[in-house]
Amino acid sequence: MVKGLNRFIKLLVLFIVISFLPSSDAEAYMVKYKEDYYKLYHIYYKQNPDACIENIYWLEKAVKADFCNPLYAKAKITNENQYEKYRYLFMMHLNLKLIEQHIRLGRNYDKKAFYFYDCPWKDEYLSNLKKTKAAYEAGYYYWQEACLWAEKANIGKFKFLFIQELQNWEDERERIFTGELNYKTTLDRELKRVNGIIAEIDEINRRALESAESGDPRFEPYVENQ
Repeated sequence: MVKGLNRFIKLLVLFIVISFLPSSDAEAYMVKYKEDYYKLYHIYYKQNPDACIENIYWLEKAVKADFCNPLYAKAKITNENQYEKYRYLFMMHLNLKLIEQHIRLGRNYDKKAFYFYDCPWKDEYLSNLKKTKAAYEAGYYYWQEACLWAEKANIGKFKFLFIQELQNWEDERERIFTGELNYKTTLDRELKRVNGIIAEIDEINRRALESAESGDPRFEPYVENQ
């Protein structure tokens, strides 16, 4: 599953890179800094898997890239303390967006519940639920990172320093600090449900296998009508 996703991401990246190649009469746009990659992140009206994977790619590139010169930051920076807090807030925000995109990606494959009449498609549901589980589990790493950067942006010397142009990032920092924003709770809840459904399907498969091996017809899952 992971290899399949990696292969798809590589193909998607190749397509995106080709699409950004300038024509002979166009000025090339250099994507180099965090701020540049962040501009390529978009929230689409319909977040299908392709859109989520594209956003994850750009956000990951943004995390790894350098910051641009403070003159070109996403807010007006006038001193070193502002620039330091700006960097912490930016890293926190990027990791929060990565959590959101992994949750959105997982929801594309999620099965909220499993009913007896879903048995004909149980193998397909199980495959999709494992993709959902992998996407949700990835969110834990980004939540830890977001909390780390939020903590750095919340130290004493920044107590009365607010970057007004990034008020939504400041709000995210404060909500993490107060516990109002806690993606771990969300991930725990969703993974508990997903693992429960996976266990239910695994049990159905186990019982069906035992029935087939023993010739006992008492357990015969519903089959798709021909």
